Amino acid sequence: MTKLPAVYIIASKRNGAIYVGVTSNLPQRVWQHREGLIEGFTKRYGCKVLVWSERHDTMESAIMREKQIKAGNRKAKLALIEANNPTWRDLFADIAQ
Repeated sequence: MTKLPAVYIIASKRNGAIYVGVTSNLPQRVWQHREGLIEGFTKRYGCKVLVWSERHDTMESAIMREKQIKAGNRKAKLALIEANNPTWRDLFADIAQ
């Protein structure tokens, strides 16, 4: 399997609960969230809509970016989503293979 590090934001709905994560396989990870296979925050709050993602060359840079985003406040996270996806469209079809 080729690893493609990525940071992503998954939401329950527009302006709903949001979760920032990092993975080496974005399509698989988002599918796991959508199917409710991952225990924790995303399952509890129904976060199933991929609203933002960013690919990285290395897992280290992806983890650094995830930490940077998580350190920001909610307003900054919403601005990041809306700068690239103002309608909060589900981007899963764009990344699914």
